[in-house]
Amino acid sequence: MTKRILHVVTNVSHYDNPSHPTGLWLSELTHAWHVFESHGFEQSLVSPSGGSVPLEPRSLQFPSYDSTAKKWRADPTKMALLANTAAPGDINPADYDAIFFTGGHAVMYDFPDSVRLQSITREIFERGGIVSSVCHGYCGLLNVKLTGGANLITGRKITGFAWTEEVLARLNKIVPYNVEEAAKTRGAVYKKARLPFVSHTVVDGNLITGQNPGSATDTAKKVAAALLGS
Repeated sequence: MTKRILHVVTNVSHYDNPSHPTGLWLSELTHAWHVFESHGFEQSLVSPSGGSVPLEPRSLQFPSYDSTAKKWRADPTKMALLANTAAPGDINPADYDAIFFTGGHAVMYDFPDSVRLQSITREIFERGGIVSSVCHGYCGLLNVKLTGGANLITGRKITGFAWTEEVLARLNKIVPYNVEEAAKTRGAVYKKARLPFVSHTVVDGNLITGQNPGSATDTAKKVAAALLGS
């Protein structure tokens, strides 16, 4: 049967200060989408509130704004997907083999406390489906609790955008919290590459996470391999 992927994207368009815009880091979606599409997987989009998804302006600049991102923005059908995403209440977790949390700093605001997204993630994970994220997407994993009450990430190896990368990006003073530290506080075994901004992916059973925007392709490839049993 065809595998089905649920991509989680953000609805938030700015930091605490409205003069600082943010949104979906487009290439993190398009790189993963391209990988899954090449395997013939079915793909859907959900956001915490449903509806429109803003784009992170910096993701529309070189080098992140590559051929997959440009092709997406030039395709009215693809852009329509971002204009009208499903809400979590519209989603039946049983329909999906994997969930993939995309990033962009915007997700720091609306991913962690979406109770319905937490429920979807738990259901997929507990029946052996793949839970995955890239970059700041791991904000969506911070508060997911398993049926027994433990945090999903407690005792598990994960990665995501590092605080070092936040500092180098000069965004450490405007982000709402240190997500790397938040993951460690919840008992996650956080791993990162020796060098910032290089591709780095961590696999711990059916939990697959990528560190930064450049990790999206490799993360998606590892998700595909896990789904196909290869």
